[in-house]
This record gives sequence, C-alpha cells and structure tokens, in this order.
Amino acid sequence: QVQLVESGGGSVQAGGSLRLSCAASESTFKSNCMGWFRQAPGKGRDGVAAIYTAAGSTYYADSVKGRFTISQDNAKNTVYLQMSSLQPEDSAMYYCAADPDVCGYVNARGIADSIFNYWGQGTQVTVSS
Repeated sequence: QVQLVESGGGSVQAGGSLRLSCAASESTFKSNCMGWFRQAPGKGRDGVAAIYTAAGSTYYADSVKGRFTISQDNAKNTVYLQMSSLQPEDSAMYYCAADPDVCGYVNARGIADSIFNYWGQGTQVTVSS
C-alpha cells in the first residue's frame, strides 16, 4: 500500500522559509517519481517540483525556480521541499504525490497532477504579508 505523509506546513511572514517533508514507505520511495503540488482555494492543483529518487534528478515549475529546492533523504525515505523567500501567493495546501513511471513525462512536459496516482493528505502553508 502506498502511503505518503506530509508535514512541515504552517504560517510564516512574507520573506520567510519553511521546509515540507513527505515520508514514504521504502517501497514507495525507491525508484519513484515524487512530486510536490499546491492548491489554493478556488484554484487548480499546480505542480511545484518533482524528483526521481533513483537518480536525484529534479524538476521545477518556473514560478518557484531559485526559491524552492526539492531533495531526498534515502535513509529516511523522505522527500523535502525547502521553500524560501515565501510570498502570500505561495499560500496553498501542499500535497506530495508519487508514481513510479512519470518522471520522463515530467522532464518532457512539466509537472502535471493527472499523471501521479498516489497522493498524501496535504499540509497547509499560509504566508502573510
């Protein structure tokens, strides 16, 4: 059973930082494409960043390049999203997702939520001005 558990959300002022964590089972973590998405109220779910855990290859949405960093800890089967220079428009529910075979698509076409089959419950990030 695929299980993804996010943590690390919270409230921060503009310009601040947060680190989100997505803990997975070992079988889920290995050789998987894992992504972070966000969804603000009334809006669609947007891809933020993804990582292919077998190789450490990373992918980012243009809106977060230079501010967000996705990384992995193999010993903890955990993927992180380090978010810096946060702005109010970054406020959203952040979700972790996984799927074994989609990082090729991500590399070619971007981080689309429709291609990921396994999702966590989400963690809220609120950035105040």
